[in-house]
Amino acid sequence: MVAEISRKEGKYLYAIAPGDNDRNYGPVGINGSGVYTISDGQVAAVVSDIPNKNIRPERRNLAAHHAVLKRLLDETTVLPTSFGIIAADADSVLKILSRNQKAFLKQLKRLAGKVEMGLRITWDVPNIFEYFVLTHPHLRVARDRFIGGSREPTQEDKIELGRMFERILNDDREASTDKVEKILQTQFIEVKRNQTRTEREVVNLACLVDRGSLSQFETAVLEAAKLFDNNFAFEYNGPWAPHNFVEMDIDI
Repeated sequence: MVAEISRKEGKYLYAIAPGDNDRNYGPVGINGSGVYTISDGQVAAVVSDIPNKNIRPERRNLAAHHAVLKRLLDETTVLPTSFGIIAADADSVLKILSRNQKAFLKQLKRLAGKVEMGLRITWDVPNIFEYFVLTHPHLRVARDRFIGGSREPTQEDKIELGRMFERILNDDREASTDKVEKILQTQFIEVKRNQTRTEREVVNLACLVDRGSLSQFETAVLEAAKLFDNNFAFEYNGPWAPHNFVEMDIDI
């Protein structure tokens, strides 16, 4: 059995996959480590040996982690684990599989044949505040009242204007997300609205899609893009392992 080769060494976890046969994927893991499975019952953990009990989230390590997931996704349904999970040894991995067997199988069944697609929309404008001033008359009136003319604005004026801008920004995000989801809703099985990461980000969606319907999903994204003018930039990506649709609390 592959897992017996270095049973007591730390095991870095990439994913949980279906299957009761041990597999070896070769030296494709973090630091060129060999990636293989440790199985128990009907599920398996995809792991590689690691001498340290922690791993830094450096670009090369993150890239290796995601490369393994992509390799797995080409072959089967997987439950991806978060970056940096390390079990003490093979016995610890077997305990994880045994304790969570039913929960893992339930999620693998729910996600079978499905992948995650990401959709991100941003405001593609030189100055986001000035864009909103031009497109929202009541913000322009407030701007002119607070900081126009010769009067020096107070700190309270600036705070109030900032709050107004933030409210309008979030209202526009909400309306844009609703508009996009309405077009895409026939092409995704589930959708998650992720937190926007920058001020310019309008929409950040994770969509669970049938693997066989990717072309239809992409067509729907293009249709949604027609509802927006050139001040918006669309970017969709994937397919990925369904990170946003997996619920795993692995106690190592």
